Amino acid sequence: MISQVDVWNAIDELAANQKTSPSRMAINSGLDATIFNKSKRNDKYGKPRYPSFRTVLKVLEALKMTMTEFGKICDKHHNKSK
Repeated sequence: MISQVDVWNAIDELAANQKTSPSRMAINSGLDATIFNKSKRNDKYGKPRYPSFRTVLKVLEALKMTMTEFGKICDKHHNKSK
C-alpha cells in the first residue's frame, strides 16, 4: 500500500523535476504556499497524513499530469522504501 510518506516524497519529486520548491509549486497550482510544508505532513498528534485529493488534483492539473503518472511516482517511492 502506498504510504503517506510515499505520496509526500512524490510531491517533493514533482517540485524538484520542475526545478522549484514545493511552496512555489503550490502557488503555481493555485494553492496556499504553505500547503506542502513539512509541518503539515503530520496531524497534531504526529500521525502521518495524506494531502487531500483536491490538492493533488490541482497540482497534477497545473503540471498537465495524469493520476496514473503520479501513481507511478508514488509507487517508485514505495518500492524504494521496501
